[in-house]
Amino acid sequence: MRIVAGRLRSRKIQAVSGDSTRPTGDKIKGAIYSRLGPYFTGGIMLDLFGGSGNMGLEALSRGFDEVYFCDCDPKAITTIKANAQDLKVAAQCHIMKKDYRQMLREMSDQKIHFDLIYLDPPYRKQRIDEILQYIAAHQLLKPQGDIVCESGKEESFLDRYEDIVKRKEVTYGITKITYYTRSKL
Repeated sequence: MRIVAGRLRSRKIQAVSGDSTRPTGDKIKGAIYSRLGPYFTGGIMLDLFGGSGNMGLEALSRGFDEVYFCDCDPKAITTIKANAQDLKVAAQCHIMKKDYRQMLREMSDQKIHFDLIYLDPPYRKQRIDEILQYIAAHQLLKPQGDIVCESGKEESFLDRYEDIVKRKEVTYGITKITYYTRSKL
């Protein structure tokens, strides 16, 4: 794996050892960020199922100020920390070993709001619908902020979660990418 674009372009990043995570491929990652930006002038991202840190590190490379990474797998946390250190962006990373539910509650309690939220839970343990409902109810996404959901192609989600509206769905083989945006208040 590598960083596709931005100030860290072409830098390699480690994958999590074993088969407990499924990294987003460079082609899909490039397509996601091309649709979103492709470059940014600041902002805060939440990578809720961080894995190797692939998606959040790409966001930092493309101009985000900071990323909150969450994963409950100790190997994933170790990999994210190593990748952040290797890329010299550790100061911009908040890396937390937690269950995603606990992370969402803490972010809500601390009143942290995100410009971008990336959701890529293990396909066999999908809870994206439940997570989107929580994000909407607790206003964790800033107005005009984006949510990107990576899921199996057979998964489907609502067109709207309160003021968070589906913009587009794209399928790449067995993977579906669903884009949401929070409308202006």
